[in-house]
Amino acid sequence: MNRYSRNMRGYGQNPPDPKWPGGARVAVQFVLNYEEGGENCVLHGDAASEAFLSDIPGAAQWQGKRHWNMESIYEYGARAGFWRLHRLFTRADIPLTIYGVASALARSPEQVQAMKDAGWEIASHGLKWVEHKDMPEAEERAAIAEAIRLHTEVVGSRPLGWYTGRCSENTVRLVAEEGGFAYISDTYDDDLPYWLDSDGRDQLIIPYTLEANDMRFATAPGWTDGEDFFLYLKNAFDMLYEEGTTDTPKMMSIGLHCRLVGRPGKIMALKKFIDHIQAHEGVWCPRRIEIADHWAKTHPPQKGLRPSRMEKAEFVKTFGGIFEHSPWIAERAFELELGPAHDCAAGVHNALCRMFRSASEEERLGVLTAHPDLAGKLAQAGRLTAESTNEQASAGLDMLTDEERETFTRLNNTYVEKHGFPFIIAVRDHDKASIMAAFQRRIDNDRATEFKEACRQVERIAQFRLKDLLP
Repeated sequence: MNRYSRNMRGYGQNPPDPKWPGGARVAVQFVLNYEEGGENCVLHGDAASEAFLSDIPGAAQWQGKRHWNMESIYEYGARAGFWRLHRLFTRADIPLTIYGVASALARSPEQVQAMKDAGWEIASHGLKWVEHKDMPEAEERAAIAEAIRLHTEVVGSRPLGWYTGRCSENTVRLVAEEGGFAYISDTYDDDLPYWLDSDGRDQLIIPYTLEANDMRFATAPGWTDGEDFFLYLKNAFDMLYEEGTTDTPKMMSIGLHCRLVGRPGKIMALKKFIDHIQAHEGVWCPRRIEIADHWAKTHPPQKGLRPSRMEKAEFVKTFGGIFEHSPWIAERAFELELGPAHDCAAGVHNALCRMFRSASEEERLGVLTAHPDLAGKLAQAGRLTAESTNEQASAGLDMLTDEERETFTRLNNTYVEKHGFPFIIAVRDHDKASIMAAFQRRIDNDRATEFKEACRQVERIAQFRLKDLLP
């Protein structure tokens, strides 16, 4: 099976109403990454010093050596930045989710106690704040297990949320495989939580952010000063707040780091942003675990048809009749590169239409001639497919007067004699009168024009039929 694993569809044009508590227009969720003491350092058994997310421009790892400046910048985050952020958020009465690196938490008992006393959620940020992209699968699985063990030992309870950050291609699957996480956040692909089928297990994903994130104080393109950060957060919030009023409420994630936004010249931007959102009604500021609990209760995973995961026989059985009496179209469509984006009416319709459009003229003519005459003898004898029966009935073609039936019969005969295929129209777009008007308007067209129009109508009929089966 030629299948594409990436999901480019998401919720599509109709995302669900999250129904945030209290009818909130937007959920604003603050994450504080606690990495200080878990970064690359020869004291931690690593081969080199850290080089990521600091105030040192163009930092590079020092192989086999301690990088005193880098270490001291990380230490600032634990010694000063954390407490400045702790004061800001506890005074604002906004709870945080901590992405805690297990080894960093183990080296910061006073900060861990402060997190717990404040009622903050302590989720897992992995065992060490290191790169995972080249880590063998077995080694990463063991690191995940050790992160959970150490976290539980240090905090007193196991983590229910997970975010690696510097992840591998296996991370999400391995964390879902562990089975004990209410959510995983190693994605940046949506404004709402969603369920991921991971090897048959429904795993909740709560997407995170790399743009509404103070890490851009240390990366390019980034923030040059606190006002840039504040303005970006304000604009993002204002847009989401407006959408929550006129469209569907969403979620805004904000990523923070003790050693970055914990500096005096940067944290004022965060304080201004908190003042801004607290001046608005209908803003929910939860911990991530509260979002997970709410989503699981309000929007539990839904099971439905998943065309991209069907075996060929099931796929053809389900969609072989979408194009009238032409299962070969579904057979060919099954061989395409199908993926999650095709698990909807628009997706299957696109796949089927591609095979119809790329077929020979003779094959397409066969599809046209497979369609019954409107209100013709097959309809009168009750020998239409169930789909055609319902479609013709929807336009009142099963309730014709003798005069109307005689007119349709005459037009049908004339049309077929002239063009070589039945008059085809997506009757669900019409009523009886407009069908008759279209019949009389189109009957005098040349064959090429009508062949093209009939094919377009066949695709439209298929679209309606698929909407009856899929979202």
